[in-house]
Amino acid sequence: MFMNLFSILLAMLILLLVSGIRIMREYERAVVFLLGRFYQVKGPGLIFIIPVIQQMVKVDLRTIVMDVPTQDVISRDNVSVKVSAIVFFRVIEPEKAVIQVEHYYEATSQMAQTTLARCWDSTSWTKCWRTGQAQCRHPNHFGSADRILGDQGFQCRDQTDGFE
Repeated sequence: MFMNLFSILLAMLILLLVSGIRIMREYERAVVFLLGRFYQVKGPGLIFIIPVIQQMVKVDLRTIVMDVPTQDVISRDNVSVKVSAIVFFRVIEPEKAVIQVEHYYEATSQMAQTTLARCWDSTSWTKCWRTGQAQCRHPNHFGSADRILGDQGFQCRDQTDGFE
């Protein structure tokens, strides 16, 4: 009877240990929390999470391409323009992206929309129209968004926007 109880406990312990094994791909990191507090960033490869005591949040480090919805903006010369954009961003510091921002994807989307509107507020539509540019790049305006997002653990790499 003692042997039966011992073998059951041993089997449960082995199952518990096996359930803590995780495999992180090259482009993923695990932000590990120990009893609710930040512990460390692990990965890539084979990692071990102590079940019940540690929790992990998986973060993708690849560049994300996000379409910014079309917006009606008024340019510097009071012309109403419909503007759309594409934003490329990626997580640089996984712990900051998880701890300092609730949803970094949504935060980037909102930041891109406000930056896009601010960018076109200072742009002359007639100047873009005369040069025949259907796509304009505004790296100087997106630099301000990059500084804000950089403090939160991710980086905005580029923005391309077009008008109708």
